[in-house]
Amino acid sequence: MLARSQATGLATRFAAAGHTDLRPGHAPLLVPLLAGGRHASDLAEELGVSRQAVAQTVAALEKADYVERVTDPGDGRAKLIRLTPRGRSALRTMRATALAVEEQWRASLGEARLRELRTLLVMLLTEPG
Repeated sequence: MLARSQATGLATRFAAAGHTDLRPGHAPLLVPLLAGGRHASDLAEELGVSRQAVAQTVAALEKADYVERVTDPGDGRAKLIRLTPRGRSALRTMRATALAVEEQWRASLGEARLRELRTLLVMLLTEPG
């Protein structure tokens, strides 16, 4: 619900940065690629989605030049998915948006309550389900 409440602002910032074909739902797939190229199966596992969902999102992101598929140097039969310069630009927009939201929350909650919120969210997100 929290992420959904910020989706409109993120979409607006994407459009302002020239990323009109990028939807907020694409963002979670881009973040793990900051560490380098990844196999689709690894992304699916990390994101908790099907390989088919990853394949569909990667196809859309590749068509829009946010990611590219390249041959894995360690296994010529496999492909790695990696960011393009346009994908890195989209991640910079996402980061700027996240920092702006954090500032809004700091102004509304104050530093101590924001820190408490962050602690509680981390606790909830790391508890075994």
